[in-house]
Formats: sequence, structure tokens, C-alpha cells
Amino acid sequence: MTLAALRERLRSRSIRLVLVAVLVLVAAGIAIGVSTSSPSVSTRSQFIPGTPEGTTKVQLDTTLYLPETTPAPAVLLSQGFGGDKSDLATEARTFAEHGYVVLAYSARGFGASGGLIHFASPNYEVRDAKLLVSYLASLKQVKRTGGAPQIAAAGASYGGGLSLLLAGSDPRIKAVSADITWNDLSHAFFPNAVGSAPGVFKKLWVGQLFGNAFGPEASVTCGRFAPDVCAAYQASASTGEPTAAMRALMKQASPATVIDKIKAPTQLTQGEQDSLFPLGEADANARGIAAHGTPVSVVWRPGGHDSPALGGTEAINAAVTWFGKVFGGQVALKQPFTFAEADGVVSAATGDASQQTLQAAGYPGIAGTKRDTREVAVSGRPQRLGSPAGGAPAAITSIPGLGGISNRFDQALMVLPSVSGQTAFFQSARLSKSLAIAGQSTVRLTITSSTGRDVTLFAGLHDLSPDGTSELPSQIIAPLKLTGMRPGVPRTVTVRLPSIVRNVLSGHRLVVSVSTTDFAYQVPQDARSYTVALASEPAGSAGSTQVTVPTTSGTAVSAGHPIAWLLVGLGVCLLIGGGVGFVIVHRRRVLRSDPDLVDVPVSIESLVKEYAGGYRAVDSVSFRVERGQVVGLLGPNGAGKTTALRVLVGLITPTSGTVHVFGEPVVPGAPVLARLGAFIEGPGFLPHLSGRENLRLFWAATGRPDDEAEFATALDIAGLGPSVDRRVKTYSHGMKQRLGIAQAMLGLPEVLVLDEPTNGLDPPQIAEMREVLQQYALTGRTVVVSSHLLAEVEQTCTHVVVMHKGKLVAAGSVMEIAGSDGVQLSVPDPAAAAKVLAAAGIGSQLVPARRALEDVFLDLIGGDE
Repeated sequence: MTLAALRERLRSRSIRLVLVAVLVLVAAGIAIGVSTSSPSVSTRSQFIPGTPEGTTKVQLDTTLYLPETTPAPAVLLSQGFGGDKSDLATEARTFAEHGYVVLAYSARGFGASGGLIHFASPNYEVRDAKLLVSYLASLKQVKRTGGAPQIAAAGASYGGGLSLLLAGSDPRIKAVSADITWNDLSHAFFPNAVGSAPGVFKKLWVGQLFGNAFGPEASVTCGRFAPDVCAAYQASASTGEPTAAMRALMKQASPATVIDKIKAPTQLTQGEQDSLFPLGEADANARGIAAHGTPVSVVWRPGGHDSPALGGTEAINAAVTWFGKVFGGQVALKQPFTFAEADGVVSAATGDASQQTLQAAGYPGIAGTKRDTREVAVSGRPQRLGSPAGGAPAAITSIPGLGGISNRFDQALMVLPSVSGQTAFFQSARLSKSLAIAGQSTVRLTITSSTGRDVTLFAGLHDLSPDGTSELPSQIIAPLKLTGMRPGVPRTVTVRLPSIVRNVLSGHRLVVSVSTTDFAYQVPQDARSYTVALASEPAGSAGSTQVTVPTTSGTAVSAGHPIAWLLVGLGVCLLIGGGVGFVIVHRRRVLRSDPDLVDVPVSIESLVKEYAGGYRAVDSVSFRVERGQVVGLLGPNGAGKTTALRVLVGLITPTSGTVHVFGEPVVPGAPVLARLGAFIEGPGFLPHLSGRENLRLFWAATGRPDDEAEFATALDIAGLGPSVDRRVKTYSHGMKQRLGIAQAMLGLPEVLVLDEPTNGLDPPQIAEMREVLQQYALTGRTVVVSSHLLAEVEQTCTHVVVMHKGKLVAAGSVMEIAGSDGVQLSVPDPAAAAKVLAAAGIGSQLVPARRALEDVFLDLIGGDE
């Protein structure tokens, strides 16, 4: 079936379903609407005793969230590695608003909790979680069924792993939702695409995790890690090989060891852009749990550790829905499989961007089913490759710890995944029809080492377009390690390529790449050479072999067709005549360029960002930013400033409305984002590298020449002096803040977006930063900053946009808004402004501006986040 025919069938099916739905609604007389209010949630913070460190008592920092109605099922919510309970506030409140008792906590060694980090140890972290389950079980607010408390476990990354380990050791857990987590740490930290033995050390990611345990009061060598964990990591990191102690620690921290004991229905959501815990980790968990008759739901969602969507709304909403089914007794053994098919790049030819979520009847596994696998022939001659001494220069695929740079600058990174003389390519003929890859492809290769030493290689599967553009989906590669090689003796192996979701279009080619280096991994330090050939061909000849490709198909469950929604409205009007009211929120998935805005740096129109439970972080906000302006987004905490900026820079997608930068629509990965520099929600750097090295690494990932970086200017802005050559893990918060601002200004972007840039700076540095931003705008560039300080915006900015509780209150120049008491506010939404001003005790919506703003902030500065 052609793509056009499939779309037509889905469109017809949607129309029929809509007409049926309208008739049902008429018969039932049901009114459907969208609620803008959220149920009230009460909270209580307290310390709960954890597992002692020897004779030393340990207290765990927790917050209890109680819904309006109790008793109710409970959720134990665990944080990601390096975070604390404050990172869980949004998720916890969402669960509570949906009627769950929630206990969010900081794991031992993090935040205000005591103890050391034993990394998901059954004797410490898992035992802590059991103690917290006992606390929940003692609460009268927690619902019981048949005398047993109804408790679920949920978390992302580290929290997801802890949830699975807890479920495998505590039968009181009745449901699990684990997001972007692992099955076996030895596979995750030392992946090997040709066997089950530990393979190539994932040095950047593991180093990033280790660096998250450092703080101002922690040990300079081990942070807050337990001594045995620290010693095992350091010994393994120094050689790139896991020691016996490291293997033992990774094994006990792996859900694989308890997977057969998990009886609670489990949902596994895994990110499709995740080089730390790829889709294969969730697949291993799913197969292990299902093998013992436990219901398992698998969701492959957008984002992951390589994307700012970490712990995104997709995972939260999925968990809420899953727990509702489990505690409502509606979970069947066979669960549908949900996966995302997304294209975040706006086509230059059509101006369109699309994104959809699909659902299949059952989970096929990353290898796919025999019925749905396809064979694609690839060809190419044997190729001789060099592995340089020291592993440099190295190919760059993904950069952990730099705020999802791999996805935000994927167009630039296309030139970096291979280095001349280090990479072999084998390509297919042009595809006669589209190929929907969903899972882990395989290919057989013959590899020869000229020296006989162990072999380290990195395999990838590329999408090559007719114009010659090659894209590595999700920037993920598959490391492989062969041991016991003999000089000149070939070995044929089946290579498991990266697990991806990709719709390769008709006319494109598949390309298998094999490289000797990758920046994120440990490679041999001595020079080596290898020969890589397709397995079916004798040495020295050209030929072809088959790539086995898993495919799948599904029914769209998002990105509905506008005709269908139009018919709903017409049906309601014609059949009901006002008896049944609909308020339908439909998210636009097709965005187009606006030629009228080509000279406007930023244009935001009717922007809405809504989260689970109906909470609107941004509500119908519209404003423009012109060249040469320094515009301040002003408002108390929780006003929606950061959310608006995250949409602006493509970190999250809006519920509705449009954002244009120089006339081009903003979506994650849009090419126009290369004209923008951003510093959002604090700095993220590789702790074991210096400030200078972090800046150079960031710039290298963009693929642009060094002479365009303006390193000297950026370093001057950072003002770190000799400290710029110290490791970032030794920096104070203020030093990291200055380095983050310098990073955003690399290349002197046309639009500079900074979220609370003066946080952590001392008064002289704040004054200097004001001057830098003002001078930057005088060059014709544009600056957008957020702040909750009225005086700071007044002294720094030329224009102000005032927000409160997600709404736009006022907009205008600083001179107008902060000038004399006789100047009036410019209020684009009088109704919204009237509510905000009334809350501040001000009767008129058009009042002396300075006094109105001061009153609003004095009365409302404590707004909920």
C-alpha cells in the first residue's frame, strides 16, 4: 500500500469514527469541555529514617503530596541521578492532581538526604525504598484493597532503575512505570554489538554520571560516592576495562538480576534519542518481565538522555494512564505498543514539519517479528581503516551533558560522524518504496586485524538522501569489541546496529558505516589498522550482503486530521444545536514559513503550553522582538517565563500557537536555531574537562570553523581568568553561570536567549553583564532575557514583557513601563490583565505602570512554580 493510500484510509476511518462519536454524544447528552482549573494538592516535607551507614544514622529528605480526596493509591517517586526531590515537583503534583498520594524523595547521597551513594545497591538504595514503602503503607490516606496498600513505583533514569529493583524485591509494589532506564549496567556502560561480554567503555556518559556526585561539601576525589564504588569506577575508567569489583557493582544494580521476580504490571517508556540507555535496555526488561506472565506496556517516546525531553510530558501522561488502568483492574496480559515517528526538521521545499505517535497491536521487540523484517542489500569493496594513536582525531556522534546538542544541531553534526581514513561505508541501491525501520537491524561483516590485537569499532546505519545528505538517526552508534584476534586472520560476526525509529523515504539509500573512533568512547591508545568487508564476499572483491531490518506499522493516535475535527464541530452544530458543548484542543503539526516575518528576530503568536491535568504554563501569549532590542521577560517564579523560552529555542513543543525566528517556524532541530544562542535552566558541562575545553567541544559539535567561534570574546565575557583551564567540577555556581553565558555567545548569534543570566553573579559581575548585553544589542543583534527582578530588567533591558501565571500582563518599552507614574501600561489582553491587577488589589486595568507592577510583584511573588 502506498503512503498516500494509507493516509486516505486513515482519513476515511477518522471521518467515520467522528460521525459515530457525534451520534453517541447526541444520544447520551454528554457535555465535553476542557477544565482550566486544577484540583488542590497539599504538601508536607519531612525527613524519614533510611538505611544507616554502619553506625551512622541516615535521614531521607521527602515531600508528601496529598490529593483532594483520600484514601487513594500511592506512588513512590524517585529522581534521576544527580537530581533531588525538587526535580520531581511537576510529576508529583501531576499525579496528585489525578488523585494519587505521592511520596517524592531525594535518594541517599543527593540533595539534603544523608548517606553515601552506593548506586542502586540492594543493601542501601533499594532498602531505603522499602522503608519508604513501609511509611506509605502506614498512612491512613493510602487506599487498601483486601487489606493490602495500593502502592506504585515510578521514576526516570536512575529513578526508573530503582523502581524496577524495588518491584523485584518488594511484593507490596502493585504497579511500575520506569522511564529511560537500564536493564544491565554492564551492557549500558560497556556496550558490545557482537556479543554479551563487556565491550567498549562509554567514557563520556559514565564520566558525566560520576561527576554528578560532586558538590561543595563532597570529597574532591570521590564526591558523595561510597569508597568501594569510587574505587571500582576509578580503576575501570583508568583502563577502559571493568574490574571484577566494577562488574559485581554493576550486576547488583541491574534490574536484570530481579526481572523474574517482578509481578507488578509494568510500563516501560524509553527515549528514541538516547545514547546512554538505548531502546535495547527497555527491550531486555520487557522480554524478561513478560516471560514470567506479567503484563508489560512498552512505549518508545521522543527524547531521552540526549534530548531536553528527559522526563517529558509523554512519560508523565503515560504513567498516569497506566496506573489508572492497573488500579482500575483494566490491564490485559497483551498490551499495545506505542512508538513515535517524528521529523523535527522543517523542509526547505515545503515548509512543513510533521510528528505523530503510532500504536501497534503488540510489542514486536527490537528484532521485530519474522513477518515484518525486510532484507536490504548493501554493497562495497573491503576497506582498510586506521585507528590513530591516542584516538585523535575522533568521530563525534553524540555529546552527553551539553543540553541535547546532538539533536539541536543535528544538521551541523552530519559532517562529524566520520573521519577520513577511519570509516568504511557500504550502501544500498535507491529504495523503491519507503522503509519504516523500528528496532535493531543486523549485518554480517568480516573483520581482519593486521596486528592481531583486540578490535574496537563503531557501526552506524545512515539515511542517505538523493541530494547526498547523510543523516545518522538519533546520532546513535553501536560499539563493538572483538578479543583474541590473530594477525591477518579474518573473523566474521553478526553486528547488531543501533536501535532506531526511522522512516527512510523512497529514493533514499541505507548506508552501513564502520568507524575506528568515537569521541564518547574509550578507544585503543596505540595505532592500529583493520580491514572491514561484507561477510559474504572473499577478500579483495566487491559485492553485497543483506541488512536485516525490523519494520512495524501502526495506527496514528495523535496528529489528527483537520477535516475530522471540522466535522466534529459541524456535527455538533447541526445535530445538537447547542445542546452539547465541545471545546476541542487540536495541536497543529504542520508549520510554515512566514515571509512577512523574515526580518523579525522573534515572533510569538497565541502561544499555549499545557501539561497533564490541564495546567497551562503558558496561556495565549503573543509578542514580538525586533532587532537591536534587549527584551526582558519579567514575572514572579512560576509565571511561565522559562517555559516560553524553552519553546522559543526548540527544547519543547507548544500545545498550540506559533513561534517564528526570522520568519521560520521553530520546532526541535529546526535549521533556523543555528542563528540562535541559548542559556536555559542552568549550565550543563562535562565536569572532568576544563572550561576552555568545554567551550571548544561545544563549538566542535556545531561543525562550524574555529575562526567563527570568537573564543577570545567568549572567554573575556566569562571573566574566569586562569580558572578557565581548571576542571569545571571545581567551579562555583557563579563560575558555571558565567561559562554558560559565554557558551551561548559563541559565534555571536543573531538572537541571544538567556534565562535568569545574573543568578549566582556578584554585584560587579552583574553590572558588567548588563553592559555586555546592551553593547551586544547595539550591533544590531537581539537579546531576550528572563528575570523575576523588576529593578534588574529596568537597568538592563530596552523593552519588557510582563507575565504572570502563564499570561501576558503587559508589554512595552522600559521607558514607558518604568517611567513616570503617569504613563499607562500597554495591555494586549485586558481581560487577563484585569484579573491579575485585581488580585493585587488594583481596580483599574489601566493604571500608573510602575506602581501597578510593583504592587503585583509584592503581592504575587510567592506564586506556585
